[in-house]
Amino acid sequence: MVLGVLTGNEIARYRRQISIFGKNGQKKLKRAKVFVAGAGGLGSAVLAYLTAAGIGSIRVVDNDVVELSNLNRQILHWDGDVGREKVVSAKEKLEKMNANVKLEVISATIDKDNVEELVADYDMIVDAMDNFSTRYVLNRAALSRKIPFFHGAVQGFYGQLTTIIPDRTACLRCIFPEAPPSDTPAVVGVTPGVIGCLQSGEVIKYILGMGELLENRLLIWDGLKVAMDEVLLEKNPDCRDCGSRVSL
Repeated sequence: MVLGVLTGNEIARYRRQISIFGKNGQKKLKRAKVFVAGAGGLGSAVLAYLTAAGIGSIRVVDNDVVELSNLNRQILHWDGDVGREKVVSAKEKLEKMNANVKLEVISATIDKDNVEELVADYDMIVDAMDNFSTRYVLNRAALSRKIPFFHGAVQGFYGQLTTIIPDRTACLRCIFPEAPPSDTPAVVGVTPGVIGCLQSGEVIKYILGMGELLENRLLIWDGLKVAMDEVLLEKNPDCRDCGSRVSL
C-alpha cells in the first residue's frame, strides 16, 4: 500500500464516495492513522465503517476475549469466535472486508503507563470503551498529544457521543468531572451500531474537513423515541485534565 496514491482497484471500490469528496478526499482517508480503543459493540461498528471507507491505517487495542453474551451487539464476532481474543477475531473479519487497509491489533489493557506508547504516531483516538477509567486515560493522552478524541457510550436504547478537539472544546473531564456508576450496562444490540456509525462519520468528516463536527455538543440518542437531542458544552477553566488545575 502506497500512502497518498490510489490504485485502480481503490478508485473503483470507493467510486460512490469519491463522487462526493473527490480523489483528494479519498487520499486523505488513505493517509489517516486512526487509533480505536475497544473491539466490542461500539468498536465493531466503528471498525467496520472506517475499514469500509478506506482509512489507511487502523490500530485496535482490546484486552478481552469473545463471550457468548457479546454476540447480540458485537457484530465482528461470531459463534465460532467464542473464547478467542477480540482483536484477533476483529482483524480476521476486517482484512476480508478490505485488504487495502493496514490493520494492527494489540491485545492489552490500556492504562496510564502504556497509553502514550499505544497511541504514538496516530492522528486521532476513537473511544469505543465501556468504562470511564480508561476513557479518562485516553482523554489525557489526546490532550497531551493535541489530537482529536471521539467519545461514544451506550446503555440500553440510549447512546451519546461528542467530538473533543484539544484547546478548542470541552474535554471529557469537563463534561463528566466524575465517572458515572460503573455497573455493567445492559445494551440493546442496535444502539452501539447507531452510535458507532455516528462516531465513524465524525472521524471521516474530521479527516476530510467537511461539515460541522460535534464540537462542544453532546449528542443524545433515544432509540425508544427515535429522537436525538443535544446538550451544549463549555470548557471548564478549572478542569483537572485541560484547565488551570491540570494534575499529572
